[in-house]
Amino acid sequence: MRILLIEDEAALAGPMMEHLEVDHHLVEWFSTLDEAESAVRTSDYDVVLLDLQLPDGDGLGFLKSLRDRRINTPVIILTARDKVSDRIAGLNLGADDYVIKPFDLDEVKARIHTVCRRSADQRAETIIIGDLNISLADHIVLQAGHPIRLTTKEWRVLETLVRRKSKIVLKESLEAALYGFGEEIESNALEAHISRLRSKLGKDLIITHRGLGYGIAG
Repeated sequence: MRILLIEDEAALAGPMMEHLEVDHHLVEWFSTLDEAESAVRTSDYDVVLLDLQLPDGDGLGFLKSLRDRRINTPVIILTARDKVSDRIAGLNLGADDYVIKPFDLDEVKARIHTVCRRSADQRAETIIIGDLNISLADHIVLQAGHPIRLTTKEWRVLETLVRRKSKIVLKESLEAALYGFGEEIESNALEAHISRLRSKLGKDLIITHRGLGYGIAG
């Protein structure tokens, strides 16, 4: 899962990123709305974690802008503002959840899973391909009933491919799933992950579309 974290407190953002990345999530952290806006214009996210009091403005304005542009990515507001009027304003503008600081990191993780299950991308879906059973919600891959261990980046590649089953996924889209916004892309890294996935899950699972990208066998 690719998560956009908009939070200006490094002491909070750091532990939150570490906590979420343990579950194989890719977290991109920005401390200003301007940086977050640039990220949203160039990348797709599965969920946005949004602070309201940021150095360059109010997070509610950012939320309104997303919804005005029909960007329906789930948004969870994380803020110290605890007035009922603030909660109502956030929810009315299209927030999917509203969490008051200080909060427990496990609670935030649970809320992320909850809002993503409710969203249209069907994150709780289980994909079955041949003898593979892939749980997108739990990040579990079973082959003939036996668990297959994947690295974080192998999982990101597999998840991106199976979510677009029967479609060609451009190489650039897969690289975007592997690396954060502005992060340098390592030469041939994607090909190496594809090779290891084929070794673990079957050489015919991933199809190469030369000059374009990759796809999952039907």
